[in-house]
Amino acid sequence: MSNTSSPTLKRSLSLKYVVFFGLAFMAPTTMFSTYGVAVQSTNGMISTAYIVALMVMLFTAYSYAQMVKAFPNAGAAYTFTQKSLSPHIGFLVGWTLLLDYVFSPMISALLLGIAMKAYFPSIPMFIWIIIFIVTITIVNILGIKVAAKFNAALLFLQFGTLALFITFSIKGLINGMGAGTLFSIFPFINSNVNMSDFMSVMPLLCFSFLGFDAATTLAEETKNPRKSIPRAIYLITIIGGLYFIIGSYFLQLVWPDYHSFKAPEAAYIDIAMYIAGNFLTSYILAEGIMSSFAAAIASGTSASRILYAMGRERVLPAKIFGYLSPKYRTPVFNILIIGVVALSSIFLNLTTAVSLISFGAFFAFTFVNLSVISYFYFRKKQRSIMGTIRYLIIPLLGASLTGFFWVKLDIHSLLLGGAWLTVGFLYLLNLTKMFRQPPPEIAFEEAQ
Repeated sequence: MSNTSSPTLKRSLSLKYVVFFGLAFMAPTTMFSTYGVAVQSTNGMISTAYIVALMVMLFTAYSYAQMVKAFPNAGAAYTFTQKSLSPHIGFLVGWTLLLDYVFSPMISALLLGIAMKAYFPSIPMFIWIIIFIVTITIVNILGIKVAAKFNAALLFLQFGTLALFITFSIKGLINGMGAGTLFSIFPFINSNVNMSDFMSVMPLLCFSFLGFDAATTLAEETKNPRKSIPRAIYLITIIGGLYFIIGSYFLQLVWPDYHSFKAPEAAYIDIAMYIAGNFLTSYILAEGIMSSFAAAIASGTSASRILYAMGRERVLPAKIFGYLSPKYRTPVFNILIIGVVALSSIFLNLTTAVSLISFGAFFAFTFVNLSVISYFYFRKKQRSIMGTIRYLIIPLLGASLTGFFWVKLDIHSLLLGGAWLTVGFLYLLNLTKMFRQPPPEIAFEEAQ
């Protein structure tokens, strides 16, 4: 049981900072770096693909919003499934979700290291990775308010990138560049689209929306969380979706021949150079580096809160994972552990890290949708016509869609994620004495 004199997480965040936090985690400028691969897979229907991804994510965003109203604490998907399905399933969801949050800073570190190595080839990449991880670790230790303000500043720069790109795109299109028109249906409709290829890119585009779910990890640090967090979830998802749809629309208009990219992974560099030369190209590259900081700070914050919730419940060793700094009111040991894990990016590649995160995210999304059905439809018996729509049909659609994308992940993702899940299952067997006793569980009132 918790001691009333022990430090607790501090409720200091308003709605806007939670939205900024989620969008920073999302790192919307990653749309530029994934554009080349995505537009070719969708055969030019990139904007339609983002609309579909947005609709898919809204189903799951809805389920997160419902569950955080019921359980507004730092455990997020771990808590939702633990309280509504079973403590055992909750543990496995929390364990798998760690792949998403703990490994996200690693991806940011890798992307920054790759970019800085290109700028300064004489300096080893591991130097940049170490500097990056030390910086984000210090910011996260200093407190949620410091991290939120730091991320807000970096986030505005990312929206400045989109505004600048659109401005140059409009100017170029008016002057006859690219499609030579500001209005076209080609980013939305192509009769030659291969639906198999179109659907295969959906996990990548849905991956771009990760961030709305991270807002739920701040429930114990947000003012009036039952009201603010659901609003933040919807705002993060919709704002991020509009960013992707609008940005991809203009990317395709200014360079309609999407088959001509020499390197699809670097297509945005060719496009930026085409419409505005070195200035826009350098700005987008520099902002990509800044967005890595924002995303890593946000994901590190989320991961440390998930670990804190599991430590507080003694699912993980409480002296380490359930510890809060009396001065900064942050889970310092968790933040340091995440920094050490992120240092492994020196030895791993980007494909491995992305594979692990994708598995963890879709696994958690599927079970959060199922949690709504279990908690509201069955336990709370919300079975009126509206209740059936809200608490059975909508989350069932969300679970079906995210479950479909989960099993459709590439074999690399499934093998690595499955191995991590197996380790968690074995740990759970040991923790529960072969399921003869339930895993440790904290009462929700105690978390309050």
